[in-house]
Amino acid sequence: MARLVLRRLISMVFIIFALAAVMFLLQKLSRTSPVHAYLGANASPQAIAKESKILGYDRPIVDQFFHYIWNLLHGNFGESLRTRRPVRTDLATYLPATLELTLFGLFLAVVLGAFMGMASAGRWRGSGLLRLVMVAGSSAPTFLLALLGILLFFNKLHWLPQVIGDTSYTNAPAGPTHMPILDCLIHGDWSMEWNAWVMLLLPGVCVALGPAVSIGRVLRTSLVNSMRSDYVRTARAKGLPERTVLLRHALRNSLNAALSMTGLQVGLMFAGVVVIETVFAWPGIGLYTDLSIPAADFPGISGVTIVLGIGYVVINTVVDILQSVADPRVVLE
Repeated sequence: MARLVLRRLISMVFIIFALAAVMFLLQKLSRTSPVHAYLGANASPQAIAKESKILGYDRPIVDQFFHYIWNLLHGNFGESLRTRRPVRTDLATYLPATLELTLFGLFLAVVLGAFMGMASAGRWRGSGLLRLVMVAGSSAPTFLLALLGILLFFNKLHWLPQVIGDTSYTNAPAGPTHMPILDCLIHGDWSMEWNAWVMLLLPGVCVALGPAVSIGRVLRTSLVNSMRSDYVRTARAKGLPERTVLLRHALRNSLNAALSMTGLQVGLMFAGVVVIETVFAWPGIGLYTDLSIPAADFPGISGVTIVLGIGYVVINTVVDILQSVADPRVVLE
């Protein structure tokens, strides 16, 4: 187990370094001048030269690269060309909302995917209808699913108080976590707590539905294969109920493929979060990225990309470790 964890951690470091190198290369290949974007299109050549020296863009490219990596190691992503603030400060402001939405979406995806996989493999009552609804929902583009949800649950049924932002209250607690669900819970404000959950539900479902179907399909296939194995036939011969056979004997041996699919779906979930935050005006780094792209704010875009890349790599490393826990044979590979 220790060797597996060490290998995964070393791989994680190399992947993050490669991602940083790619982001630096893309910035240099971009035709948009960051200094022009920072000063404006009407900046004089003298002002551009002066600012290029201040920002370090007049140095040799090798020096710029090592300076860029050195700053990243110290958590310095540069200064945003749009907000004129350090990107680290912007990320600290916007990241908690994205973490709240992503973790809730990941939780929903795992729960819905596991339930769909087990219900389909065990042929539980209503599993066919559930599978049809989830597959139909996941086949729609994320932005279209979000818009349909707004039209149905906000405009038509009036189940939601509003669909913009992460809370309907203007005086919601702003600390210490900057996540409305946790902050309202810490401050004991139950009406705002309920409102935060209601506001989170529709964006979370839109983010989770596609990954949930993928996880459920893989889990169902693994469970169907496990249910045909000799040890399952032995459990049935002992007179155990079908649900007990499924949950106690077949499920653990079917988790590896589902865990691998969960790790892969995290990347798609991050992409979906960017779209969902734009549609719902969710105050996270997806909305921050959407505002930074038209302004050619490459430091801001680069900072968001690296943070999301780190999150993706870390979650996949955790998934690999969980696979070894679910199936000790993984350690021997």
